[in-house]
Amino acid sequence: MSFRKRNAVISSSSSSQSASSRTENAPIPGIRPSPLDGRPTTSTGTSSLDTLLAGHAGLPLGTSLFIEEHGTTDFAGVLLRYYAAEGMVQGHQIHVLGLHESWRHELPGLSTDDKKSPSKSETPSDDKMKIAWRYESLASGGAPRDRNALQRQSSSSTGATIFCHSFDLTKRLNPTDAKGQIGFHPSMSLPTLSRPKDPSSPFKIFIKDVTQKLENSPPTWVHRIIVPSLLSPTGYSGSSARPEEVLQFLHALRALLRQYPTKLTAIITLPLSLFPRSTGLTRWMELLCDGVFELIPLQSSAVHAPPPSSKSGSKSEEQTQGLLKVHSLPIFHEKGGGSSEGYAAHGDLSFSLSRSKGLVIKPFYLPPVGEDEEEKKKPDSGKGSMEF
Repeated sequence: MSFRKRNAVISSSSSSQSASSRTENAPIPGIRPSPLDGRPTTSTGTSSLDTLLAGHAGLPLGTSLFIEEHGTTDFAGVLLRYYAAEGMVQGHQIHVLGLHESWRHELPGLSTDDKKSPSKSETPSDDKMKIAWRYESLASGGAPRDRNALQRQSSSSTGATIFCHSFDLTKRLNPTDAKGQIGFHPSMSLPTLSRPKDPSSPFKIFIKDVTQKLENSPPTWVHRIIVPSLLSPTGYSGSSARPEEVLQFLHALRALLRQYPTKLTAIITLPLSLFPRSTGLTRWMELLCDGVFELIPLQSSAVHAPPPSSKSGSKSEEQTQGLLKVHSLPIFHEKGGGSSEGYAAHGDLSFSLSRSKGLVIKPFYLPPVGEDEEEKKKPDSGKGSMEF
C-alpha cells in the first residue's frame, strides 16, 4: 500500500517538459520542410526561382546561391532585393556586404494582391465550415463547437502560413511590414588623407561579425547573407580581388553554412563582364557555392514575345528579357537529397521582369518562323498605302 498525498501535483515536471517542447517545436516564420527530404527551406522571394532549386520548393538552409550576370544590367540585383524584402517581412536577420544603408530604401513593398491573399484563402475554409463544421467536431468525439470560433482559428492559421510573398517594384517596403533587422557592412571606407588604422580585409571583418551574431542569436532566428556585385571596382578595393582574399572569404562562408545548417543562407552575385567564366578564379568561386545560375540579358531588338497560345493580359510584361542557365543546384552530394531533373526537363530557360510579378523564370520559346517576316512586311505595306 503506497502512501501519497492526494493533493500533490504528480505531472508538474512532465507538463513543464511538454511546454518547453512545444516552444521548441513552434513553427519558424518563413521556414517549411522540403517535400523531398524534410530539410528546412526558406523562400528567395521569387516563386519561380524557388521551383528550380532541386525540387525543394525553396532555398535549403545551410546552402548558398551564386548568380552571375553579363553586361551592365541589374537583374541579379532585383533578385537580391526580393530576397532581402522576403527576409524582412518574415522577421529574419539580414547581413549585407559592400553596400550602405541607403540600399534599405530600395527594397520593394508588398503588393495589394499579397495583402488580400489571406482573405482569399479564407473563402474555401469558410465554405467548408458552413457545410461540415458540426461534423468536424463530432468526428473527434467532442461537442459541437462555435462556428465563429472555428472561423477565427482558420483565419489566424492561414494568415501565418505565407511562405513566399508577392512584391511590387513601384512601391517601397513599409516599416510596419518589416519585422526583421538588416545590417550593412561597407567594403570600402570613405577616402581620407590619412592612412587607415585597420588595414584588415573587409571580408574577414564581415565573417567575424556574422559569426558573433550567429553564436549569440537564439536558435529560432534565421539569418540571410547578401553579397551584391562581388569584386566590383565600385565597391571593393584592388587588394580584395586577389585570389587568396576572395577564396578564403568563400571558404569561411561555406564553413559557416555547414556549421549552422538550420539558421543561415546566402546569395552572392558576380559581374561576368569583369570576371568571365573562362578564368580560373571564377570557376573556383563557383565550386565553393552550392548553386550557380547565369543570367544572359538579351538586346532590346532580340526581345521575344510569348507564344500565341499564352493567355497573358499584357504582352509587354511577358516579353523575354534574357536567358537563364543553371550550372549547379544546392544538392548535398555527400548526404543525398535533391535532383537536377526538374530544370533539365524544361530545356532552355528565360526570364522576364515586370512590375507586379517581379522576375519570372519560364521555359524559352522561339517565335514562329513566319511571324517575324509578317511583322516586317506590315510597316512596308502601310507606307505604300499612304503614298497612293
